[in-house]
Amino acid sequence: MKADSDMTTLPTLQRGFALVTAIFLLVVIAALGAFAVSIFTTQQQSSALDVLGSRAYQASRAGIEWGAYQILQSGVAGGTFAADCLAVSPGASQVQALPALEGTLSVFGVSVACGATAASDVIAATGLPGTVTVYRIVSTASGVAGATSGSADYVERQMQVTIGQ
Repeated sequence: MKADSDMTTLPTLQRGFALVTAIFLLVVIAALGAFAVSIFTTQQQSSALDVLGSRAYQASRAGIEWGAYQILQSGVAGGTFAADCLAVSPGASQVQALPALEGTLSVFGVSVACGATAASDVIAATGLPGTVTVYRIVSTASGVAGATSGSADYVERQMQVTIGQ
């Protein structure tokens, strides 16, 4: 009789072992799934910010090209941008907002700063008559859909160019 009681207790001791193993495996698989989703989300956000950074660069470049056109064609186009650049004191900048861009660049605000100095010293050193005006243009493209500086989706690019005329 004692042998029968030992036989019945052995299967009852092993009955919960499969349940513990199944719960452990479910927890491990769920943790791996959560980790994979986290990595995927981070990768998608990084890719999106990379695209926005490229667009901000192109918007800033559009500001440089606009400012250069305004300066180089000031006599032809009758624009006042070059005159406004000359009017500011040396070391200062005159800032103008670029007209709204279209398409995928429309989410960026672009400001173009310009300052100019007459470089008669350069001309005197070469022995040529006249004065060269050196313009410094700085274009800044910033903001994405109302994002503010410091937020996770804020992108800003700045370019600078010097033009002598």
